Amino acid sequence: MKIIVPMAGRGSRLRPHTLTIPKPLIPIAGKPIVHRLVEDIAGVLNQDIEEIAFIIHESFGKKVEEDLIAIAQKLGSKGTIYYQNEALGTGHAIMCAKDSLSGPAVIAYADTLIRADFDLDQNADSVIWVKKVDQPEAFGVVNLNEANQIIELVEKPKEFVSDLAVIGIYYFKDVAVLKNELQYVLDNNIIHGGEYQINDGIKQMMAKGMIFVPGEVAEWMDCGNKDVTVETNSRMLGFLHQDGEQLVAKNVKLENSVIIPPCYIGENVILINSTVGPNVSLGDGCHVIDSVIKNSLVQTYSHIKNAKLDNAMIGSHASFNGNFTSISIGDYSVLE
Repeated sequence: MKIIVPMAGRGSRLRPHTLTIPKPLIPIAGKPIVHRLVEDIAGVLNQDIEEIAFIIHESFGKKVEEDLIAIAQKLGSKGTIYYQNEALGTGHAIMCAKDSLSGPAVIAYADTLIRADFDLDQNADSVIWVKKVDQPEAFGVVNLNEANQIIELVEKPKEFVSDLAVIGIYYFKDVAVLKNELQYVLDNNIIHGGEYQINDGIKQMMAKGMIFVPGEVAEWMDCGNKDVTVETNSRMLGFLHQDGEQLVAKNVKLENSVIIPPCYIGENVILINSTVGPNVSLGDGCHVIDSVIKNSLVQTYSHIKNAKLDNAMIGSHASFNGNFTSISIGDYSVLE
């Protein structure tokens, strides 16, 4: 089994945080988004992952590539890096990794997180992962027949088709079949919205009678912009707390301070005269003094003083001193 992860975009809607780190590497509850994603996918697959292929922009740099390879190795997998240097769509991104497109594989876009516990139907040609939503007209959805097979993908339907939204994760029994269809899309310049789309390859597979079924996830969490990323951090903390996961490092230094769970508190964090939580992530090496923080996400080695923060997102190596509340400042920022 392989996992193919297109992640070529840095994430413009999450600036300034993505100016220095690609969005899939921003930590949620102390672990990069893409790390949590591939872990959760591996949990559903319940089998060894031989390779994780990451499709990135070459400008991400060697440090990012090393971090991604390390994520794959932590899951006992080989990590492979491919480049997509032009934003030509999902189908094009996948084909940038064509040397890895063989055998059973999951393709997953790296800007989402899930909680899932379903049995993957490995007899189907493909399983499209979906989530029941309240406003299906805002999403791409699947159309099912009476046998619970997917017969159509419908983008933002004006009339009700189903309430099962496509979340951007797909299992293929043999991903080489998709590869062949996407090669046809590229060769024949089949473009929608100015881009080569995975859906055009999938539609051709359906037209040839291949069986697609839905796999419904329990939770689907977005990391598109600052507010939803902070909300996703809070939700993930809640899930991990319910699971009994140890979220507070043993060497945290508390001085006249309180941690209200659920919180993730990294290594060598110092809290002085402060209340942290609920729903706060503080990365390694953060210092918090004379502050109250809740519902917030702070990356690593940042210093916060005299603050009252709610719905805040702060990058790494930042320094914040003041009375602002719902803030979003990136790496190495200073606000005094």
